[in-house]
Amino acid sequence: MSKGKAFSAQLRFNEQGLIPAIAQDWKTGEVLMLAWMNSESVELSVQEGRAVYWSRSRAALWRKGEESGHVQHLKEMRMDCDADALLIMVEQVGGIACHTGRRSCFYQKLDNGNWEVTGPVIKPADEIYRKD
Repeated sequence: MSKGKAFSAQLRFNEQGLIPAIAQDWKTGEVLMLAWMNSESVELSVQEGRAVYWSRSRAALWRKGEESGHVQHLKEMRMDCDADALLIMVEQVGGIACHTGRRSCFYQKLDNGNWEVTGPVIKPADEIYRKD
């Protein structure tokens, strides 16, 4: 798809061919997670209308929610002024973005030199990722 390649070619990927992508709730503005994308996942996200990331640990494309059902529907994509970071505005299906079963991956807050858990577990991870 030449149109997709034109817009992804304008991005500045790092040495590994990746760009950081911040997923943000499109209605509330809450930051849900940070993930990585390559040019293919950027193009697929736009084509499919859902967040597709690059999993560094698996070295493979990762369609958010493919195992958990917690899909992120893409509402808007923005690049920063240096073209080396993306902001992905999403509708988070099921209200859970974090693999720990929380709304956001940013559930720990620094308070007087200690990390404090501020976000409750909505659904335990072992119930989300059953290994039958």
